[in-house]
Amino acid sequence: MLPLEGITVVALEQAVAAPFATRQLADLGARVIKIERPEVGDFARDYDTTVNGLASHFVWVNRSKESLTLDLKRPEAKEVLERLLAKADVFVQNLAPGACERLGLGTAVLRERFPRLIVCNLSGYGSSGPYRDRKAYDLLVQSEAGLVSVTGTQETPSKVGISIADIAASMYAYSGILTALLVRKETGQGTALEVSMLEAIGEWMGYAAYYTSYGGSPPPRAGANHAAISPYGPYAAADGTIYFAVQNEREWVRFCEKVMERPHLATDPRFHTNSSRVQNRSELESMIAAMLKRMTVEKIVGLLEEAQIGYARLNSVQEFVDHPQLAARDRWRQIESPAGPLRALIPPATIEGVEPVMAAVPALGQHTESILRELDFDPGTIDAWRQAKMI
Repeated sequence: MLPLEGITVVALEQAVAAPFATRQLADLGARVIKIERPEVGDFARDYDTTVNGLASHFVWVNRSKESLTLDLKRPEAKEVLERLLAKADVFVQNLAPGACERLGLGTAVLRERFPRLIVCNLSGYGSSGPYRDRKAYDLLVQSEAGLVSVTGTQETPSKVGISIADIAASMYAYSGILTALLVRKETGQGTALEVSMLEAIGEWMGYAAYYTSYGGSPPPRAGANHAAISPYGPYAAADGTIYFAVQNEREWVRFCEKVMERPHLATDPRFHTNSSRVQNRSELESMIAAMLKRMTVEKIVGLLEEAQIGYARLNSVQEFVDHPQLAARDRWRQIESPAGPLRALIPPATIEGVEPVMAAVPALGQHTESILRELDFDPGTIDAWRQAKMI
């Protein structure tokens, strides 16, 4: 039995934050019914056409779901939602602020109407406060949270290259829903939870916030280097670039002895602690660069292996996709989609005895008729709704 088998999730979702949370519930066996606008659907369906005509974001966060098209502004939709939610365990939404309340789907209403229902609201900035109604796309939240200010080079502040604010909110929504399901098992009662993108990415900004609040200045933008650890980052070899990191004083001693072949540097007052190395970073980096530029990458790798120092090569995204470690651990599966078979990584949490659900990415409205029939709407009504473009 899958961990969430028998759990039904109804989702009014779009873009990344809510869909990624519900997809992870689907991975564990929950039935996820995704409600989309007739004819257009989740706007993430049109972000791009790179996956054999499908959008890369949509394929990533929407497998294993059922797509129900429904015009929520039509009066008839209320009866559909009523029947759906009566059978549901979880309701997830990330519509614009106030949209669910206008549809009669506010948290207070749902909690009173369906006491066992777990209601999860995702938003950019939360349900109160002066930013409540602001648009909150990933870049905007990264900027508001200070993340862009500490990312990139000294010359160029940069956003993180993936939708990290959406992902952070997704993970807290996912774990919050799992927690709520555990509580309901004990109490028999549902609950409501709220996750904002700003507060989610704010938790991940913890190191930078403490560093700034108590150090008097923010971590400097350091590109691929680390603002608070040295040596840590990319280093040029004679024939390429190698990335490595010295994480503690034991590693620093081994690095000086086996890689630099200058053991006295380990106790040099300029470099004997990480703080002193960061303070004298320019001088230290110049010494390391002068030595490594005469060596090949393979030579440096051998020395780092001997010294037990962590290292990596800079992979392209395609090299990651083709990574031998993923292949060796059998992390890829084939999923179906409207564009044909696609490859997808299985979820990173490997649970003994559980093979995650890796079902198809749904076409827009693919499951509308079957869901409505299951809810006891007759074929004539369904046909009339289709003619009226309500579904």
